Amino acid sequence: MSTLEESKVEELEEIARRVRVHVVKSTNEAGSGHPGGSLSAADLLTALYFEIMDHKPEEPDWPKRDRLVLSKGHAAPALYGALAEAGYFPKEELMTLRKLGSRLQGHPHVKTTPGVDASTGSLGQGLSIAAGMALAAKLDRESYRVFAVCGDGEIQSGQIWEAAMFASHNKLDNLIVFLDRNNLQIDGSTEEVMSIEPIITKWSAFGWHVLEIEGHDMEQIVDAVQRAEEVHGQPTIIIAHTIKGKGVPFMEGSLAFHGKAADDEQLEVALEALGEKDDEVGGD
Repeated sequence: MSTLEESKVEELEEIARRVRVHVVKSTNEAGSGHPGGSLSAADLLTALYFEIMDHKPEEPDWPKRDRLVLSKGHAAPALYGALAEAGYFPKEELMTLRKLGSRLQGHPHVKTTPGVDASTGSLGQGLSIAAGMALAAKLDRESYRVFAVCGDGEIQSGQIWEAAMFASHNKLDNLIVFLDRNNLQIDGSTEEVMSIEPIITKWSAFGWHVLEIEGHDMEQIVDAVQRAEEVHGQPTIIIAHTIKGKGVPFMEGSLAFHGKAADDEQLEVALEALGEKDDEVGGD
């Protein structure tokens, strides 16, 4: 397992809790968005920005930074929450999500939002972008790593598998992908819509190193990346088993909140479940 101290685990879990609060608050304020898949990815993004990745919030375009491509771009509320917590922009700005003129659009925009490394949202394309970044690092003899977060419904897209072949062919061992395996997509369960199993066998056959973890366990997340860094000549995919809507009981495992925000009454219930009062949320 990872060498994370208990105090660090608690710190990361608290940040992830705040990211989830930002997700439900900002989508409620916007009246739209994708809270379910944002909540399932909150722990992964928290671990990346607060323990794993090398980056500088005060210098978002630092050339040697690790890159993050949120291929499941509809989970932008979680990404924005993590970026705000890290100091890329004021937390108060989260309440401008999806509003006209805001820097925080419904899907990440590299030209608009500090800390965003790629414009994503057209599902299936993010892994290609990440593979291109990883190859660029190899060609330039740079040491930065590239991380991507993909959705499990997203990997039904053919472009994912073309990118998978490309990454393996080019031995991109500086590319680490998290698969947010929450088992649900907009139309139903992934297995009902189009089965993606057996995932491990498929990715292994495409030449990837495959790891499998509990995606809400900070120690397992960090440990998986540490193990991935020991692999040479292969990209790594970490299949992270998660729960859609994690942290908000009435959203957990629910298709209803894939692309629907909580109303005001539901928001109060969600904030209570997350250990937060409505008037406690916002900037410091």
